[in-house]
Amino acid sequence: MTARRWQLAHGRHLDLGGKAVVVGVLNVTPDSFSDGGLFDAPEAALAQARRMIGEGARIIDVGGESTRPGAAAISASEEQARILPVIEALARSGDVLISVDTYRAETARLAVAAGAHIVNDVWGLQREPDIARVAAETGAGLIIMHTGRDREKLPDVIADQFAFLERSLEVARRNGIADDRIVLDPGFGFAKETAQENLELMARFSELHALGFPLMAGTSRKRFIGTVTGRDAADRAAGTAATSVILRLKGAHLFRVHDVAINVDALAMADAMLALENDRSGR
Repeated sequence: MTARRWQLAHGRHLDLGGKAVVVGVLNVTPDSFSDGGLFDAPEAALAQARRMIGEGARIIDVGGESTRPGAAAISASEEQARILPVIEALARSGDVLISVDTYRAETARLAVAAGAHIVNDVWGLQREPDIARVAAETGAGLIIMHTGRDREKLPDVIADQFAFLERSLEVARRNGIADDRIVLDPGFGFAKETAQENLELMARFSELHALGFPLMAGTSRKRFIGTVTGRDAADRAAGTAATSVILRLKGAHLFRVHDVAINVDALAMADAMLALENDRSGR
């Protein structure tokens, strides 16, 4: 797997390729689909962040608005009131990299000022394009996610990925964002309506390397895992870890998960196999 250096805000960077990078999900919300209300108090959020860091998360992804289907929208000020104290405290308390999960340009700006290193936009720069300008001006790393929400998708799952993400990349380039600041996320579960569609995206994941960017996988506790395993959302850690291994072997670099420890261990095994294969092939 080709090594890449991901440039981030505040003079930081992260080397991708050699080892899988686990991103811990920290939803500071009352209504997220599997952990809503568990970490919406700052003290509980910080305790969960420390737990995930101890289990091996390299990045903590802080979100203040639920992205589950049908979730109630909140105002920018409410989103900021939820996440900024947590980001500030994380930035003061340690060396962990911090990502902000938002599509709002002003929230992203304030989050980076508070100490976040990465902006994670689940609308792929296509809901509030000004977020690309914020990423460029702040030097933040940028995760551009694919979504099929609020539009008509192409029938082929990979063709739709390319059509959407190429538009997003054009927005990024128009705003002066360098390629070495960008990671792409195919958006498992975001208007991928059936388990079959998500499974096909997994099966064909390696085709996304033609876009030329590092890739993040966010399968954690998603509905399609429940369809396959019959498990409720809070009991999908093993199913998630299985998808993480599959996607690591297909070339994913980062893994956004709720259950850090099981995924760290599963990905360590995948990395050991990849290292052995590389040694045998002389790479």
